Amino acid sequence: MTDGYGNMRYEQIVYGKFEERCNRFAAHVWIDGRLETVHVKNTGRCRELLFPGADVALELSDNVNRKTKYDLISAYKKSLGWVNIDSQAPNRVMGEWLVRQGYTYVKPEYKYGASRIDFYMEKGKEKYLLEVKGCTLEVEGKGFFPDAPSDRARKHVRELQKAVLEGDHGIVAFVIPMAGVTEVLPNMATDSEFGEALEAAERAGVEIWYMPCNVTENTLSISRKIERKNGFVQ
Repeated sequence: MTDGYGNMRYEQIVYGKFEERCNRFAAHVWIDGRLETVHVKNTGRCRELLFPGADVALELSDNVNRKTKYDLISAYKKSLGWVNIDSQAPNRVMGEWLVRQGYTYVKPEYKYGASRIDFYMEKGKEKYLLEVKGCTLEVEGKGFFPDAPSDRARKHVRELQKAVLEGDHGIVAFVIPMAGVTEVLPNMATDSEFGEALEAAERAGVEIWYMPCNVTENTLSISRKIERKNGFVQ
């Protein structure tokens, strides 16, 4: 749920110790002395967060018909504190943030070209297309995206470049659901094509926003917007 101030809050939180990843969608976690199979709300690798013995936070589902009772939503990293790994959370907090920024119209899941862009906004006669990317990979105080090759991310960045060339505004917003990180760089070692696409889009006029967050094991909210322009953080 999200309160009236844009703070996303999870209910019925329990804590556990991570044991192993079963597949992209499930993991084994020790909860109250029992090894439970839980749903992982992030299909990325998250190897630096999800390792045997890692402290994790989970939300107990109120759906009695589910195969798994718990959703794994956060992991604790000693250098950062809690890191939200719910892949749906960045779009939710971004949507709450956008409606408070003076746009006259905000529409999620906007069809553009061959893609669905996360948000379409209007402000006066100006039109904006915004794609949200959640970043959970941190190395030496900086975020990196993606943590696994992403055809989808490359495609969306190229669609935004096309929108800018057609006269609209294009924005890539990196939501950073971990404390102390204010910048996200392309993970060239993992997906150099995404890095090249992002660089080309930025040169064409696509805006890059960094959205640091306030985060606890069961809450998440955007704290501010940092704009990157001409290769530099403003």
